[in-house]
Amino acid sequence: MRSLCAAMLALVLGAAVPVAQAEPLVTKGIGLSKCGKLANDMNPSEGLDNVSNVLVFYWIQGYLSAANIYLLNEYTNYINLDTATDAKMIKLVYDFCKANPDKTPIYVVVKDTPDTEKIDVKESEVFDPWEQ
Repeated sequence: MRSLCAAMLALVLGAAVPVAQAEPLVTKGIGLSKCGKLANDMNPSEGLDNVSNVLVFYWIQGYLSAANIYLLNEYTNYINLDTATDAKMIKLVYDFCKANPDKTPIYVVVKDTPDTEKIDVKESEVFDPWEQ
């Protein structure tokens, strides 16, 4: 009986502790993983047959897709994602992570994006996915 009361008391006190609110996130995913671990899990020669490679590649596609929405609406240009091939992006992140084990892959993607060749479009061709 005494252990049951102790367990109940612990449950009640545990429920009464306020939960700390986390800061809202702007970005999330494997692009924020530590390069030291990620480089050990990646293998560029395996292409999309390696789970870590796949996660990195699809994270980059999502990141660049979001960047394209911004670029289209602010500068009426965008990055041709056909040029961001799986082999090229996996090697880019792998090489960066091998050389910078204390950083995260987002650094190389963000650093590389402004210098990537863009395609210009007319303002009338730009769409806003949030407009109805």
